[in-house]
Amino acid sequence: MSRCPSRRHGAYYAPALVFLVLTCAVAARSNVSAQQTDADASLRRLFDESDEASLRRNPFEALSRGDRRYANRLGYNLSEEYFGAELTAARDDLKHLRKIERAALSPAQQIEYDAFEWERQISLRALEPRYLKLTKLLAIESFTGFHLDYADIASGNGVATFSTVEDYQSNLARHYEYARFIDSVIERLKEGVTAGTVQPRLVVDKVIGQLNVQLSDAGDSIFNAPVHNFPASIPEPQRAGLVLSYTVTTREILVPALKRLRDYLQTDYRLHARASIGLSQMKGGAALYKFLIEQQTTLPFGADALHRTGLVEVARIHGEMRDIQQRMGVSGTLHELFEFVRADPAMRAGSAADIQQEFERIHQRILARLPEQFASPPHNRLEIRPEPPYKEEPRATGASGYYQIGSPDGTRPGIFFYTVGTTPEMDSVFLHEGIPGHHLQGCIAQNNTSLPAFLRYDGPSAYLEGWALYAETLWKELDVEGDAYRRFGGLQEELVRAMRLVVDTGIHAKGWSREQSINYILANSGLARSEAESAVDRYIATPAQVLAYKVGALTILELKAQARAELGDRFDPREFHQQVLDSGALPLSVLRLKINHWLAARHHS
Repeated sequence: MSRCPSRRHGAYYAPALVFLVLTCAVAARSNVSAQQTDADASLRRLFDESDEASLRRNPFEALSRGDRRYANRLGYNLSEEYFGAELTAARDDLKHLRKIERAALSPAQQIEYDAFEWERQISLRALEPRYLKLTKLLAIESFTGFHLDYADIASGNGVATFSTVEDYQSNLARHYEYARFIDSVIERLKEGVTAGTVQPRLVVDKVIGQLNVQLSDAGDSIFNAPVHNFPASIPEPQRAGLVLSYTVTTREILVPALKRLRDYLQTDYRLHARASIGLSQMKGGAALYKFLIEQQTTLPFGADALHRTGLVEVARIHGEMRDIQQRMGVSGTLHELFEFVRADPAMRAGSAADIQQEFERIHQRILARLPEQFASPPHNRLEIRPEPPYKEEPRATGASGYYQIGSPDGTRPGIFFYTVGTTPEMDSVFLHEGIPGHHLQGCIAQNNTSLPAFLRYDGPSAYLEGWALYAETLWKELDVEGDAYRRFGGLQEELVRAMRLVVDTGIHAKGWSREQSINYILANSGLARSEAESAVDRYIATPAQVLAYKVGALTILELKAQARAELGDRFDPREFHQQVLDSGALPLSVLRLKINHWLAARHHS
């Protein structure tokens, strides 16, 4: 009888073959898992090492997180050595990043990889000689200038804590470094005069006014504020010594340094400052503005495209305002509505106590509805305070409020500082600066300890300000802006952000004058002339910064519309918001990639 070796051998080897295939499959999965684990670990190690090195170079960043290891250092720096170290760090980080295979990373870490790559690349570009030779010489400005930040830090209104004797001593050490930094600023400004790279005279005049406020003899110096408000944790026997040290250091170190800066600006620099206001009107400024647009928006927009987008948005918001006009019972043109709003006494806010109480009421109203839109409530405390007196006029920020993030451990609360003087926009200002805007976003990021530090504590303006402006669009869901006046105020705030696209690009790319810019705002909004002037002066001082708001918000709204369309009845705003928020502040292109991956996964779930 003949045999069939093939069948017998097949029968014999089948179990072995199956076992071999399964073994290979398990080994392959194990190998892939090991590769992913190794890649993830390498990436996290790079993030940690890069961040720690950055904190040593920039100790103020550590202080802002509540990390006191470098609290006796300030880290403000304009030296060539500093810029060289930053350049080397960015290059090294990118070199090490590209040794890690992105495809081997987990999906979450692929997003982190992309965000880190963007951040390091934009830092590298900012340090290119064609940009740095300009930015390092424009060493002071009137909206986010270092002299304003330091007043916050030193007075106790900023990120520095004053709960131990060591905290007080660290602040004194920072005073000495700050005085040295001021002298380095003066030297850079002198270089700028020689090179023809100078600030507009309007910006210089505002800085001089701000320094005069800080040097005012009326009352005690803001720099001595911490020793006039000791916490119980400071022992009584040591208080007198601290008062003396602060008084002497302010008088003999800080005040003379600030006077040197003020006097140089007033008697010398101002004479050389530009009469023009647009960045493109300065040699090399057009290229710098183009770069700043990308740095602020995280996208390669041109000024013309943003200008057109702004015009379209202004027209759209005007249409919504006409609907509100009918509800308000105001006849006439939209321009007449604006005139009515400017003149109506009902628009003015009450006393400081009234404003504070109203913001607290808005806060509680929003908290009651927040779980309907967000799965993660803010865990850190939010305080509501008026803007400190030394930051009021002549600073003229053109902002209705601003937010200062708290420390991750909760020892320093998040603070919403308000400057608002009219009632209708109070809802939208709180939505933006407080909850669910900056405070909620910052809390969620900070409390997510699985995130790398560069995503927990910081991020691009297009995301941070875009999210806060998007938060204003949730007014209906969060039960605010309930009457026509409040809704008009919300539209007015959104209109201001849309006009920024038009005016900022008008000033810095199209040669608009200050008066032309002010007139555009007056013709298209209900802002008072003083508010329009403050807004325009802000845009002059910080080219491209205000572009981030509308670009970021429009992107998030577009992604939300996409998610609604693709998910239909399965769309849950809590889930969408969590996806936008739980990876920290991302460049917009990376955020779009993340949302697209999430939607693809939801389709297969």
